[in-house]
This record gives sequence, C-alpha cells and structure tokens, in this order.
Amino acid sequence: PDRSAETQPAPAAAAPRARVSPSVLSPDLTVTGNIKTQGDITIEGTVEGDIRAHQLTIGETATIKGEIVGDDVIVHGRVVGRVRGLKVRLTASARVEGDIIHKTIAIESGAHFEGSVQRQEDPLSNGGTKKLAPPMAD
Repeated sequence: PDRSAETQPAPAAAAPRARVSPSVLSPDLTVTGNIKTQGDITIEGTVEGDIRAHQLTIGETATIKGEIVGDDVIVHGRVVGRVRGLKVRLTASARVEGDIIHKTIAIESGAHFEGSVQRQEDPLSNGGTKKLAPPMAD
C-alpha cells in the first residue's frame, strides 16, 4: 500500500490559528457561573451567568440568565439579561428580556423582545452603558 500520505503533515499544522469547531453546551446541561472564550460557542442548555465569546449562538432550547457579549451574537432561544454585540441577530424563535447594545442588529418577524435597543460604535466596551437599567431579577 502507498504510505506517502502518512508522512505528510496535517494541513491544520501549517496554520496555527486554524478555525476550530464551536464549543457546544447540550440541552441537558445546566451551568451556574460565567463562561468566557476567545472562540465560538453554541449554547443549547441553561446558563445562569454571563457569557463572553467571539461568535455566540443561543439555541432554541437554551435559556440564559445573565449578560451575553460577543462579536457575533445569534439568538434562537431565551435570554433574560443584557445583550452586547457588534452584530446581533434575533431569529423568529428568540425571546429576549433585556437591553440590546449593538453596532448592527437584525430582528426577524416573530421574535419576542422586551427592552431597549441602543446602537454604539463599540458595544463591547463597558463605557457608555451606565444609563441603561440593569435587567430585572425574576
């Protein structure tokens, strides 16, 4: 058999910053505490705490109680708390109770949203958001 393929280095080894698949929190997982990653994450379960990621996807089965922050935030599920992102998208199945601070936003028809929307050039910085009311506790 031809073994030349085995001696070749893996293509990912040449690129130290290769695109990795997102971390996924399954629907039966409950996390109490904050989550922070430089990469991408998809949440399908329940998180009580703040989440910060590069690309953050809140799945249809997910419930988040806390602030979510990301460059690219896509919400299919429920978020009770503030959303901050350069690009924020609420899909038709989204339920958001809290303020949204964004650079660009898209809200699909059918999404449930209760709160204020504020556009900022740099929504990821903590400055300039003090005038917004904090999310209401359950």
